[in-house]
Amino acid sequence: MDIKWTDGSRIRVKADQKTVTLSANREGLLSLAGQLRALAESPPGTHIHYDEFNSLEAGSTEWIIEKTE
Repeated sequence: MDIKWTDGSRIRVKADQKTVTLSANREGLLSLAGQLRALAESPPGTHIHYDEFNSLEAGSTEWIIEKTE
């Protein structure tokens, strides 16, 4: 799966015991939209792993999106 990022993407994910909040600028949301579309066309079990070392802002909560059946 081809993971593409729009220049200037900024995404942060924070979680507590009840809530996960994803905050992103326009470029970040466009990037996520394209990645979710690509994931939707992938086989079950395919996933995208996001963390502060490869895509999210520093201090963000690790986040995994997986396609099921």
